[in-house]
Amino acid sequence: METHRSYDFLQEPGTTPIKGWTRGVPVEADALAQLRRIASLPFIHKWVAVMPDVHLGKGATVGSVIATRGAVVPAAVGVDIGCGMMAVRTTLRAEDLPESLGHVRAAIERAVPHGRTDNGGRNDRGAWRDPPARVAEAWAPLRERYEAIVSEHPRIGRGVDVAQLGTLGTGNHFIEVCLDEDGRVWFMLHSGSRGVGNRVGSYFIELAREDMRRYFVNLPDKDLAYLPEGTEHFRAYVRAVGWAQDYAAQNRRLMMAAVIDAVAACGDIPPFGADVEAVNCHHNYVSWERHHGEDVMVTRKGAVRAGDGELGIIPGSMGARSYIVRGKGDPESFCSCSHGAGRAMSRTEARRRFTVEDHARATAGVECRKDDDVIDETPAAYKDIDAVMAAQADLVEIVHTLKQVVCVKG
Repeated sequence: METHRSYDFLQEPGTTPIKGWTRGVPVEADALAQLRRIASLPFIHKWVAVMPDVHLGKGATVGSVIATRGAVVPAAVGVDIGCGMMAVRTTLRAEDLPESLGHVRAAIERAVPHGRTDNGGRNDRGAWRDPPARVAEAWAPLRERYEAIVSEHPRIGRGVDVAQLGTLGTGNHFIEVCLDEDGRVWFMLHSGSRGVGNRVGSYFIELAREDMRRYFVNLPDKDLAYLPEGTEHFRAYVRAVGWAQDYAAQNRRLMMAAVIDAVAACGDIPPFGADVEAVNCHHNYVSWERHHGEDVMVTRKGAVRAGDGELGIIPGSMGARSYIVRGKGDPESFCSCSHGAGRAMSRTEARRRFTVEDHARATAGVECRKDDDVIDETPAAYKDIDAVMAAQADLVEIVHTLKQVVCVKG
């Protein structure tokens, strides 16, 4: 393996190169094979960039940055469109928080629908039965664009939409209260475009596959089905995915407002402000950007834009540190960095390997769930965040180091 600058060539020049910021971080063989299939596509621009949280994903490798000319791969974005992070620093300090934080977690859990019950039906605890005024107001500017999309693609409209705006979801989505290196209190959360984004992604992934079959295009993986630029399906996807990304960003803003209100109403916390150093960034998304002299479409699957001076968020696991970072604008990475620590093993393997007692020890000092349903999110199921940060030192600088004291999981 040739060493060059801060990255390694995971695939040698001669074919489309794969550049990995993975020194000191393991890369599983299946993920590398998946990356090589992506690199074999004829419309890749320059190379595939790989972040240190890389691991096998559905459709495309998590932790990959794929710049393309003339086509987009819907499955490379995936179905959690616009998933990302938001964090705000408050004027509170550690000493302003009560010794017991159980009621703070409970207040956040009451304020933000989370999880999933009733098979996602009308009694689902993770959706609004009657969206509050703040949510309805935020939905209004999204609704007209959504209805235009659904009028042409009715399947996208077959499910909940506004009822999940301002809600957390399940899996690795979370809301946290954190302390930074100076004892200042932050609120941080992770979520995306919920069910409607899933429908957008699933619908266009299948459309791309149908187009490949129709035109007898042979691919190394059916998940790499693409939509050529200039086609009606390409234009429709770009419009729909852009809308879903806007929905996701608004979803995070609404949840953050609800968290701020919930903590402020706890009664034993002094009045505070919470609009300091706010960051809201996607890490599953597609955007038009200019790189190496060409206008290209950049798909970041589990990666954050880290342009020169841009702020981003790299979270650790439930028991590890997280980071507010400032991008260095490295052109080799297409101005990107990792989106987190990255999974070290599958959810199934984590459930097989760890116990509730293991999880309780790993999250000692954090007010969070310590039950069997969150074992797959236990800290040891993730890579070492310190190793991940060291591997991308040329991509970002650390601005703040956060440690959670409250964590709400879906």
